[in-house]
Amino acid sequence: MPRIQTDTLAQHRDWRRNQLIEAAAAIALESGGEAISVAAVAQRAGLSRTSVYEYFASSSDLVADLIIDELNQFASVLEASLVDIDDPYAAIEAWIATSLEFVADGRHLLAKALSAADFPRERGAAIGAAHRNLLSPLTRNLQMAGIEDISQALSLLQAATDAATKRIESGNDAEREIVTTTAFCIAGIRALI
Repeated sequence: MPRIQTDTLAQHRDWRRNQLIEAAAAIALESGGEAISVAAVAQRAGLSRTSVYEYFASSSDLVADLIIDELNQFASVLEASLVDIDDPYAAIEAWIATSLEFVADGRHLLAKALSAADFPRERGAAIGAAHRNLLSPLTRNLQMAGIEDISQALSLLQAATDAATKRIESGNDAEREIVTTTAFCIAGIRALI
């Protein structure tokens, strides 16, 4: 049995789980989400395959946890960018800028690599909840701005940021994309009131 390298067994389990998640993330970034397998993650982490199964039922279960972790980290970044902003329009502008800066500096590459990966159907609800959590700061600010159809506004904002993401990924100037997308979205939100 491997030596525990933390103060408690619970800390050791968390540390080991994170080690496996990091190994899976590295594989996804290098070779794509479909390259994540129990064997590949075990080899990358320097463990046996059976050790991986102590933490994850399958490679797709590991991918689901990796996706949820990545979305939760992104949600934390978005939430932190809005902490001291009281004006709903300024908050929406900050959300758009932070989202697109995340793309421009390459931090979204893991999420992109995982977009085609398989995960267990029963984990879809948790992944969906984590994805919706990205939009929760927008929901509050759209309500404060007086938008009645929040769902429509979120869909339009998501579509605009998705389009800007594709443009940034294809080599367009990120700063220009952020400025124009933000102006476009703010004008659109004002038109919805």
